[in-house]
Amino acid sequence: MTRYTVERLGHQGDGIVAGPLYVSGVLPGEVITGEVEKDRIVGPSIVTPSDHRVKAPCSHAKSCGGCNLQHASDDFVAGFKRGVVQTALTTRGMTAEVCATETSPPASRRRAVFSARRTKKGALVGFHMKASDTVIAVPNCKVLSPVLLDIVPVLEDLTVLGGSRKGTLRFTVTETTGGVDILAEGGKAADGPFLAQLAQASAKPGIARLTWEDELIATQHTPAVNFGAAAVTPPPGAFFQATQEGEQTLVSAVLELIDGAGRVADLFSGCGTFTFPAAQSAEVHAFEGEKAMIASLEAGWRHAKGLRTVTATTRDLFRRPLLPDELNKFDAIIIDPPRAGAEAQIAEIAKSDVATIAMVSCNPVTFARDAEVLIAAGYGMRNLKVVDQFRWSSHVEVVAGFHR
Repeated sequence: MTRYTVERLGHQGDGIVAGPLYVSGVLPGEVITGEVEKDRIVGPSIVTPSDHRVKAPCSHAKSCGGCNLQHASDDFVAGFKRGVVQTALTTRGMTAEVCATETSPPASRRRAVFSARRTKKGALVGFHMKASDTVIAVPNCKVLSPVLLDIVPVLEDLTVLGGSRKGTLRFTVTETTGGVDILAEGGKAADGPFLAQLAQASAKPGIARLTWEDELIATQHTPAVNFGAAAVTPPPGAFFQATQEGEQTLVSAVLELIDGAGRVADLFSGCGTFTFPAAQSAEVHAFEGEKAMIASLEAGWRHAKGLRTVTATTRDLFRRPLLPDELNKFDAIIIDPPRAGAEAQIAEIAKSDVATIAMVSCNPVTFARDAEVLIAAGYGMRNLKVVDQFRWSSHVEVVAGFHR
């Protein structure tokens, strides 16, 4: 059987050999064999393992599609993620020193999306297998917080009540100070006696709120999340940082970058992850496209104490980016766009006179694209950090400062 040497890993964590051919579960320098199907090597056997190969800590590693780098040492993964960021920059002709990767600990993920299906014997709740629609249970998951794993039996009960043998339910679960917040999507319509059944099924210890599609079913405790000095009740399924440790790393980096600014614009603010910490020392105006998130942010500020003035506007920054005359009212900008980046908004920032930008990104490719525009406009990049909230996966987050 033909032997192949793995040359490198792609940015999604797959090994690449000459051809190119792609193969999962391998490391650079390893010699492997396997069957070739189209452009992939399937079922690889490791002939010569890498010194960075380790035993996967999770019993689900071979089947679950959630983690694709558990076979690599922590030092290798941290270096790989720094390399992904450096490659994204050098592809666009930029170089920057990347600080050490800050990695969240195991069992720290406070937000996850479970898939669920009814079965002949009850229900199956878990994650999808690798490259498959098959759902598998993950009771020994090493990524999720114990709090999220503990509510799986409740999700199973809800699946039996409202799931389908043919379809897949989607549960977005979030750990909050009041318990776990659950948003269910893809189930049957919530009407009639079914509403009471759902409420009863969710009336369990550890559950804060249940929302079924757009219908609020029950709230036992306020599902609040602390952002700085503010306690915010996010809309069901709302995005915020995946781990508290990762959030604190990002927040600390952003506050260091905008230190001394009196007026700050927080773009793509969400529910206020960076808004409220920044408001400890600056007046902050938050901009976010989701109206429900802005309402949660405003409610959080009304009940917070010891903060400077916080104002908020619902605005689609993809279609209506802030223009230079609006931006020039601020001393610093915080921007944390989705994976697509903020091409239109960055173009306007590049035309502005704002001295400092703190940019957070969950996609090194779009981060590099946006950074290139700012640097061409006269900004210098510094304090580039890699944050790994998605341990053992290929996902990478970046935070950096841009200064005129």
